[in-house]
Amino acid sequence: MNKDDYLLKNISKISHKKWELYVITRILHLLNDNDIEFVCQQYINPPGKKDYYLADICFPSLEIYCEIDELQHSKEEHKINDLIRQREILEATNWTEKRIKIFDNNLNIKSLSEINSQVDIFIEYLRKRKTEFERKRKSKITWDLNDKYNPDIHLKKGYINVSENVVFRNHRDALKMFGYDKGHYQRAVWHIKEKNEFVWFPKLYRNKGWNNQMLDGGDKISQEMISNNKIVPFQNWESNRDLDEKRIVFAHYKNILGQTVYKFYGRYRTDWLNSNEYKQYFYREDKQINLKSYQKE
Repeated sequence: MNKDDYLLKNISKISHKKWELYVITRILHLLNDNDIEFVCQQYINPPGKKDYYLADICFPSLEIYCEIDELQHSKEEHKINDLIRQREILEATNWTEKRIKIFDNNLNIKSLSEINSQVDIFIEYLRKRKTEFERKRKSKITWDLNDKYNPDIHLKKGYINVSENVVFRNHRDALKMFGYDKGHYQRAVWHIKEKNEFVWFPKLYRNKGWNNQMLDGGDKISQEMISNNKIVPFQNWESNRDLDEKRIVFAHYKNILGQTVYKFYGRYRTDWLNSNEYKQYFYREDKQINLKSYQKE
């Protein structure tokens, strides 16, 4: 998929919302910068929000999202349901929110020139923000659709961090971070050699045989079998408790293009105090992992 296809795919998702369509297409046309990544209709985890939130358009590399305030829009306070749980959610802890208002305080539609003026101001803000980010990072902001999923980018940096929304297209690319050098791998768990750690690829929603849930904004994960049977790895409960294994989590999701991706959520440890043979809880121990210790010399 090239960037033209990507743009058209994103725009098609908002074709039924006339003002949102107008504003977003105007933003993209006037911005005219192929180095700035954008996503329409993206679930994010922003600061100050109780639940995950559907942003009209966001720019991950600039850590900003924009809302187009239509009358019905603000009441779409997006509760977590099974469908949303299956979607990739971007971490937006330090992101900035901007709004473009379609209606005035009397609920009358603003003139087109007023709306265009807001768009122009937002475009100028994006350009200045890009310049500031490049100055602080001492590098140019670029956007390559393939690099987003390239494990070598992260290996070169030497770490992966939850805040950077790390995703891979398959298990093999994620496992490459931890020394795996073989072919495709499809199992849900892989043991890292010589370490008491496993890489785990859970579906964090109700699925065949399992009911896994993300809790507290990703700080906790629960796992149980739908059949209410004992969780198989914990039949020998006490011995497993002594092992105190850690799990590096790459959750299974669909991204905005409908592709399966595996998103990094951190390193977790079993919460033995609240777990039992039927339901297990994990708490997040690290949001960043140094990759150098996992690579062969």
